[in-house]
Amino acid sequence: MEQKTPVTGSLIQMFKAYTPALFRKDFNAGLNVALLAFPQGMAFALIAGVPIQYGIYGTAIAAILGSLFSGGRFISLGPTNATAVMLMGAFISMAATQEQILVMMPVLLLMVGVFLIAAYLIKAANLIQYVSASVVTGYITAAALLIISNQLKNVFGFQFDETATTFFAIVQQTMEDIGKTQWTSLALGLVTALVFFFLRRKLKTWPNVAITLLLMSLLGYVLNYYVDPSLQVATFSSFSAGDWKLTLPSFSFDLIGQLGSIAMALSFLSVLEGISIGKSLAARSGETIDPNQEMLSIGIANIGCALFSGMPASGSLTRSTLNWTSHAATPLSHMVNGVLCLLGALLLGPYIHFIPKPSLAVLVIFLGFSLVHFRRIRVLLNTTRDDRIVFIVTVVAALVLRLDTTIFLGTGLSLILFLRKAAKPKLVEYVIGDQGQLQEIGDDQERAHPQVMIVHVEGNLFFGAAELFRNQMRLICMDPNLTVVILKMRNALHFDATAALALEELIRYMKDHKRHLLISEIRPEVYDIFKASGIMDVVEESNIFMDNRENSMISTAQAAKRAKEIIGDVESKVRIWSS
Repeated sequence: MEQKTPVTGSLIQMFKAYTPALFRKDFNAGLNVALLAFPQGMAFALIAGVPIQYGIYGTAIAAILGSLFSGGRFISLGPTNATAVMLMGAFISMAATQEQILVMMPVLLLMVGVFLIAAYLIKAANLIQYVSASVVTGYITAAALLIISNQLKNVFGFQFDETATTFFAIVQQTMEDIGKTQWTSLALGLVTALVFFFLRRKLKTWPNVAITLLLMSLLGYVLNYYVDPSLQVATFSSFSAGDWKLTLPSFSFDLIGQLGSIAMALSFLSVLEGISIGKSLAARSGETIDPNQEMLSIGIANIGCALFSGMPASGSLTRSTLNWTSHAATPLSHMVNGVLCLLGALLLGPYIHFIPKPSLAVLVIFLGFSLVHFRRIRVLLNTTRDDRIVFIVTVVAALVLRLDTTIFLGTGLSLILFLRKAAKPKLVEYVIGDQGQLQEIGDDQERAHPQVMIVHVEGNLFFGAAELFRNQMRLICMDPNLTVVILKMRNALHFDATAALALEELIRYMKDHKRHLLISEIRPEVYDIFKASGIMDVVEESNIFMDNRENSMISTAQAAKRAKEIIGDVESKVRIWSS
């Protein structure tokens, strides 16, 4: 089992406790991650449709800044499949040229960073727990299909106008242009697939993506310069250290309005992806993470990427897992990864033009297939009806709509279905048994018609449940023999303004029908809401019974005594309801 690192807390504490042994662990982990992160950065840039160096610089800058502001070693920041494909979908739907994209990118990333820092200040990171796995899995599955479909043209060696903005449109356009296939490009793509598949099977612990790209670059060089120069397999444009400079975003109100929803969606997705990964790895290590601190690091990483020609930064599952399995000791392993990627960019940039575009496209397709988790999909489809609906709707929406719209649509639907479920109180009838205990009435038992009824409120009594609660209580009060209702509220949770208004209407309704409502087991926080909302103005103080934490039955016993005084019959039977 991996040992827990004693190095936690602030950077100052970390450096005080830092040792050469910890550095060796961090350097080894950072080197392993860099060998994966460098080619992945190129792949994500290809997905997003931006120059290849944006993915590499984004990987380096996000990792370096993330290590400075992160509270732990578990989340490796940089471009990811999910954020890259959202960027691709947004730019395609906007019909933006590459020049326009490079103008919009810094503004977009700066907005993402500002959103995340603002969310950090109000400690909003824990809100992601309300996003169901159905939404995330549905989005990632659709993103994988979009990644795969959009890279087929690079494998076949042709390009088409960026008018295809959805999965189905891209597939249709690809099929229409299939006759333009360059067979050299397709052959090189197939060889790449075979080499990568072989390396994954035989050399699982090696940096297979980097090795495959190196071998295919050598093969592409031989084909282009020695076998047949007329073949001209498509490659990427080189870049040099001199091209890399500080980029100041060029703002305009129109541009901010145009990018607002995309920035919000990227912010949401980055936090959701990063913190979910961090929590999972931390749990496996027997540790914890600070979600708000990690959100701050993601926000600052995005601002850094905005200023230094990067891409949206999020937590990468593959790189984070590799960093953890490589026994990283502290967040400085991420800095090692970032520095090595930056050195790689500066040293290897002039030679990027040797990498064949079909080969990188094939590796991107493999990354896309790796995102489809069939076991998780099977669980979501077979567990509950709501999970199935949310997953299917999210997938279909992501295939026909913009991805930034889809993630909000899926989350909204998930919350609606949850609220519908949480807002359905169920009433169960009880009576007092021979020994004074509560017992549920069976189907074959006779139902009495008591003058006093006790309604036990169990669960959520918030705005979503208020209307159903009011209607059910009115049905109960229609019993012609009923005179008094005792409302037990000790276990009524999330009592809010809407529920207070519903309760006030119920009290007035009962008064109009010559009935009495007594409220027992009221907790202090609920009593404060009663006073603030004006309920105390419509209910008599003698009909209110505060909760006794030591013995909850005292409050209800006092209410029952008051009920008998009202009806003038101390021998009356009592019916107990639970909702």
